[in-house]
Amino acid sequence: MSDVVAALQAAVRRRTVAGPDKEPAEFDGLHTDLQAHFPRLFEVCEQVDLPDHALLLRWPGVASDRPMVLMAHQDVVPVNPRDEWTHPAYDGEVVDGVLWGRGTLDCKGSLIAICTAVEELVEEGRQPAQDVWLSFGSDEEVSGHTATAAVTALQERGVVPWCVLDEGGMAVSGAFPGLTEPLAVIGLTEKGVAELELVARADGGHASMPPRNGAPAKLARAILALERHPAPARLPEPAIAMLLRLAPHVSGPLGALVGRAGWLRRPLAQVFARLGPTTAAMTRTTYAITQLTGSPANNVLASTATAGVNVRVAIDETADEAVERVRTLVGDGIEVIVRTAYDPSPVADLGDAFALLERVTREVMPDVIPVPYVVMAATDARHFQRVWRNCYRFNPFRMSEAQRQSLHNVNEHLDVTSLLEGVRWYRALLLAL
Repeated sequence: MSDVVAALQAAVRRRTVAGPDKEPAEFDGLHTDLQAHFPRLFEVCEQVDLPDHALLLRWPGVASDRPMVLMAHQDVVPVNPRDEWTHPAYDGEVVDGVLWGRGTLDCKGSLIAICTAVEELVEEGRQPAQDVWLSFGSDEEVSGHTATAAVTALQERGVVPWCVLDEGGMAVSGAFPGLTEPLAVIGLTEKGVAELELVARADGGHASMPPRNGAPAKLARAILALERHPAPARLPEPAIAMLLRLAPHVSGPLGALVGRAGWLRRPLAQVFARLGPTTAAMTRTTYAITQLTGSPANNVLASTATAGVNVRVAIDETADEAVERVRTLVGDGIEVIVRTAYDPSPVADLGDAFALLERVTREVMPDVIPVPYVVMAATDARHFQRVWRNCYRFNPFRMSEAQRQSLHNVNEHLDVTSLLEGVRWYRALLLAL
């Protein structure tokens, strides 16, 4: 236990923030720590050179016709210096069986658990039945390019993964109404993303003579139009598959409804759209207003007012369709600038690879119900899934509501018991190949 905890503590203490604030020495230090904690892994694995501190390692198997790729990312989001953490974000403190710090959940915990599982198996003299590739990107949090570099490297070597596993879902409690057991949500796909800017324009001037219908007022009406007219609610096939697996475990009238999800998808979509933000996001494309700008001074009328809109595109439509809906809703008086946009990922099969993830989850976490899932956030797996369909998203850790709220927020933390369970999960997966 102490080895894996110490390894994660060391990883958390490295401030591996990607983007303009990146400090290469922090990534170099993380690599040094990994080699110190997992010497056998680096001895037996072939390392492929990738740019910008990304790691791609091959653990040779008995065969290579059905290789597996295990993914995690080394980088973390920055910490707001004004935020107050219960325990400092980069200290990696363990208090009452909980390891605190940035990256424990997202996603150095997975990186360390994967490496620990491989290190233990190598020490025991075991060899996987199939080649196992470890792909640890270094710029996931800034939508960087190291994951695509890993895809290119695998293609150049003729590798066709049978299964790719990245971060995404976890074993969550209290995530579904009427359900007491925790869920292991295993992502089959993820939503697309469109990052938009709404721009309203009007005459500027002195704030002592404000006209009607200024730029901020125009922008406010556009924002309210998005708020009042959400995208249509629908339940895609992965959501139907999830509900059918959940039905026997859901109490009350909702359980009977969920059990008929295939027949009642339209009314169920309307119900879930009203239950709360988590279930609503399952059913539709979402619009989040994120950044606002206006006048440069309090006594100056804004000649332009802008709003950032983060659009998460449902898997049954394209980014272009989602953007056009936004244009229609905000009207002709608002300019819609598309900063970035990409479509949802393909949907992985509920075949042998998913069945293996289910079986391992039931074996290691017998109280948890494994279900397919649509991941709302973006992951590096989307770059792999554009080439290889069977990409799944699951971190084998238990996560409470408080931990869900800590992602990209204050007080990110991981229970040590959950970290050890995650190591057992990856061991079981590797032994079952």
